[in-house]
Amino acid sequence: MPGTRNVCSFFGASIVAVGLLGHATTALAQTVSREQDIVDLRLGQRVMVDDGSCPVGQIKEVQGSQMTSTGVLRTSKCIPRLGTKRR
Repeated sequence: MPGTRNVCSFFGASIVAVGLLGHATTALAQTVSREQDIVDLRLGQRVMVDDGSCPVGQIKEVQGSQMTSTGVLRTSKCIPRLGTKRR
């Protein structure tokens, strides 16, 4: 079929672009030194907290995960640190 190869290439490139975008948003996430420095966390927002509470090579990620009657519920987990440590 004519054009089928181009359509497949387009969709393949789109999937790769979406995957790279996911990594870019993590790399562009805000980094703070204390969790108390996060004053207005929005639903879905992710903030990296470099407070030393995670094992070597990891950083704490705090995420606004759910809307409750009292505000945004925070969840945190240790994730691999990407790139070099900044001060």
